Amino acid sequence: MDFELISNDINSSARAGLITTDHGQIETPIFMPVGTVGSVKAVHAHELKEDIKAQIILGNTYHLYLRPGTQILEQAGGLHKFNSWNGPILTDSGGFQVFSLSANRKLKEEGAYFRSHIDGSKHLFTPEGVVDIQRSIGADIMMALDECPPGQSEYDYAKKSLGLTQRWLKRGWDRFNATEGKYGYRQTFFPIVQGCVYPDLRRESAKFVADLGADGNAIGGLAVGEPTEKMYEMIELVNEILPTSKPRYLMGVGTPANILEAIERGVDMMDCVMPTRNGRNGMLFTQHGIMNMRNKKWADDFSPIQEDGASYVDVQYSKAYLRHLFISQELLAMQIASIHNLAFYLWLVKEARKHILAGDFKQWKDEMVINVTRRL
Repeated sequence: MDFELISNDINSSARAGLITTDHGQIETPIFMPVGTVGSVKAVHAHELKEDIKAQIILGNTYHLYLRPGTQILEQAGGLHKFNSWNGPILTDSGGFQVFSLSANRKLKEEGAYFRSHIDGSKHLFTPEGVVDIQRSIGADIMMALDECPPGQSEYDYAKKSLGLTQRWLKRGWDRFNATEGKYGYRQTFFPIVQGCVYPDLRRESAKFVADLGADGNAIGGLAVGEPTEKMYEMIELVNEILPTSKPRYLMGVGTPANILEAIERGVDMMDCVMPTRNGRNGMLFTQHGIMNMRNKKWADDFSPIQEDGASYVDVQYSKAYLRHLFISQELLAMQIASIHNLAFYLWLVKEARKHILAGDFKQWKDEMVINVTRRL
């Protein structure tokens, strides 16, 4: 993977860049739709490419390991061929999923023991093992196994957790460098900065990660219960240490406002299930604010979901029609809302890039944050 830094905003740490992988280029800043089990829920691969204008999507090691399993993925020729997405793919190592299974997992020096949420079977994720699994999945960008401590963790727990994450990282990094991909194209490996909300731990972790010299670096363990302002503080602190010559990936964040604030602080890549998960429940994000499509106020509003020339997708539906679909529990409602929200997110980061290149990002961003947080 190669990264070219194209432009820095003159009034903030925002930047525009270009990532090149063997499956295509990615213009940053970028939002990555989440396809946990190999599919972005309710969205076809051609819709991701043509309507949403996605440049990279995510898969998840934990879920793909359990179902369909690495044997099936290898027989298919990797996830790209299995799900018919020919663009870049990033895989999360499964660390966050293991974190969310707190009642069914145990963390040991050797790795994370856990029970499957599907059938209760016992499994072990080691730092080396998740590299091997991601080799089988065929991700262009692979993530290190880490522990994601809750945002409200006590200092002693966060420090102990970071120590384990760093030891795991060294093992995963060694495994990555000792192995090769299975499908004839390059794969790369991102280490993850942890440290909860404690500045000294975040600095220690960022330096440890930066010193590895990986092709890119990730910031994890945020948006997991800590105050939003604390999240922004940690992003700023970490990005003062992570190299400017490498892309920075903020994991699992977030709202449109979170994304804009992260871009201002020097983040290049982001992902979140929010646009699809909230969309399936009737919440639409727009450049003018947030709409709950189940509200009766939309029942006789025949104006298009998108107004004022904000062309996120080509096919237009009225607010009244989409509300009708949600109230009628039609599956099409979830598909329309998911495509709309993802297209808006991709539109938002594309606009951010335009304003970074134009030199007026800060002013545009401050106005847009007010707009996207408004309830309509």
